[in-house]
Amino acid sequence: MDDRWNSQTTDSEEEQDGGGEVELVEIELLLEGLYRVYGFDFRNYVRSSIRRRIMNRVRMDNLPTITALLDRVLHDRYEANKLLEDFSIHVTEMFRDPGFFFAFRQKVVPLLRELSEIRIWHAGCSTGEEVYSMAILLQEEGLGEKTQIFATDMNERILEKARTGAFPLTRMQGYTRNYLLAGGTQEFSAYYTTDHEYAYFHPSLRESTMFFQHNLATDCSFHEFHVIICRNVFIYFNPELQAQVHRLFGDSLHETGILALGSKESLIHVGHPGRYEPIDPVSKIYRKVAESR
Repeated sequence: MDDRWNSQTTDSEEEQDGGGEVELVEIELLLEGLYRVYGFDFRNYVRSSIRRRIMNRVRMDNLPTITALLDRVLHDRYEANKLLEDFSIHVTEMFRDPGFFFAFRQKVVPLLRELSEIRIWHAGCSTGEEVYSMAILLQEEGLGEKTQIFATDMNERILEKARTGAFPLTRMQGYTRNYLLAGGTQEFSAYYTTDHEYAYFHPSLRESTMFFQHNLATDCSFHEFHVIICRNVFIYFNPELQAQVHRLFGDSLHETGILALGSKESLIHVGHPGRYEPIDPVSKIYRKVAESR
């Protein structure tokens, strides 16, 4: 839970079209209602992105106001699910940003070889393409058998899709290109079978992967990890929520664990200067600094 809003702009790059005062109040009430009734907390997401999604739903349902949408959402779980689906962020691809995976292979894998077991949390995994990409990379590096990947997202429907390991066949040419740029060492087609419509990635890639629901805005840490990957998610959080999630990740990482962020993200809201040292600043890969005893 990436430019995963189907949008290429961030809040600072677009017009501040927040609407009038009444509209702003309506948005606040709608987000508060979603949180109190259904437990989904979007109150600290970048407001302009949320507003676009809300106004799009108002138009699609031919409603006169956001308040009318609020009335529907609070009294009908189906309508709430439609809006939550609008809010969900699920734009991704295999070996997305190949340079990141190449840097991970070159600079992180040697550190992981020293461990007897490896636990990786992929937070905001969407439909799973990047999770399968990491599973392939680790398998090629001989680390697959000692690695457990915990892949989470807030959207259960999207997670169901991720669990299938099935992706449109039309995307495989682009994914193959990404794989090769990421330093892939095998024939990419060896990792999947096909029919006339889909590529089905081998079940062996899922054997050490668990997909389950987790909301970064509301849920707690659930394990200690050697690597946390959360790429292109922070850009849709306001500073308060960024700081909250950084605390969650800091508490969840092993004392010298690895944190991987998206290309447009930073550690500006970590709150503890010096808590991380760069492994590859271009690819936004950092290592937690062990506290002095």
